[in-house]
Amino acid sequence: MKKTPRKAGAAKRPVARRTASSSFTLSQVAETVGGRVLGDASLRLTGVQGLAEAGPSDLSWVADERLLRQASESRAGALMVPSEELAGGKPAVLCQHPGLALAAWLTVWRPPARPAPGVSKGARVDRAAKLGKGVAIAAGATVEAGAVVGDRTVLCSGSYVGKDAVVGEDCFLHPNAAVLERCRVGARGILHAGAVVGSDGFGYLWDGERHRKVPQMGIVRVEEDVEIGANAAIDRATLGETIIGRGTKIDNLVQVGHNVVVGEHSLLCGQAGVAGSARIGKRVTLAGQVGVSDHVVLGDGVIATGQCGIVRGANVEAGTVISGMPAQRHRDFLRSAAWYARLPELAKRVERLEAREPGKGEGGTAWKSESPKS
Repeated sequence: MKKTPRKAGAAKRPVARRTASSSFTLSQVAETVGGRVLGDASLRLTGVQGLAEAGPSDLSWVADERLLRQASESRAGALMVPSEELAGGKPAVLCQHPGLALAAWLTVWRPPARPAPGVSKGARVDRAAKLGKGVAIAAGATVEAGAVVGDRTVLCSGSYVGKDAVVGEDCFLHPNAAVLERCRVGARGILHAGAVVGSDGFGYLWDGERHRKVPQMGIVRVEEDVEIGANAAIDRATLGETIIGRGTKIDNLVQVGHNVVVGEHSLLCGQAGVAGSARIGKRVTLAGQVGVSDHVVLGDGVIATGQCGIVRGANVEAGTVISGMPAQRHRDFLRSAAWYARLPELAKRVERLEAREPGKGEGGTAWKSESPKS
């Protein structure tokens, strides 16, 4: 049969991609994650669910022995497990780190959608901006004069790249994310909806009559592989740079003040706030609603538990776990919390002891004076 030639400029037939409804076999999972199949390698599944929600056609995972009971009660058709014992006789993929294996499988099985390359007619791109190869810029996005957008980067509707700003290759700016004037975002950066890189630092001085604004002349430099959550704000430096280190992940609604330095591969969880000129080391974790005052120094590997408050000028040594307000070593905080829980009981004991003291009247305990020893 004679083929009809494709007209010039006509779209190619789209290549079928695996979708969330596509079925898969256990052997496909094992091959993808580098695991070993236990049981029927040809078992066909159609979904991925948690242990409690999974049904006979779903794949689930067991991270450690604490979930053994849930695993045994789960209706999942197959599991990803770190040991044969945790499989409980079910078909499984044996892998060292089931959580990481799950992430690898989901990335392949349900890859994130990316728009086709091209600049929409509804986008506003200044003629003096520089666009890399394969960029995708949606209607309503703005790229100002002198800005640079790297190869294969995606700018969704409402996203903004300011004058002379630089966004690296393979970045993804979700709707209404903004990289403001002269700021830098490294390769493979992800800015979720409403994230702002380069908002003015909160700098004011009292002149005797009013709060006078200090011009914020610096920038923000975000290094490679950083992800910034929805409505998070990273303030530009007063002078110099606010720096977010390579591989750091910042959750929704996090505030990072001017001239802060955050080290590589740190985690800043939801509603954490870091005040100006703080220094955060590598692999630091700030749990939800942690407050870091200005000029604080946190060493590498510090973990601040939820709602911890770290006071101005504190210098926390590397590897320390801290809790409470004001922050203290976690074990000391637990001791204090235990005593705090006993305060009502201790107050009653003190009242009973005071009631036995001679000379106690309505005004309280009559304290006896002691003569100085000769």
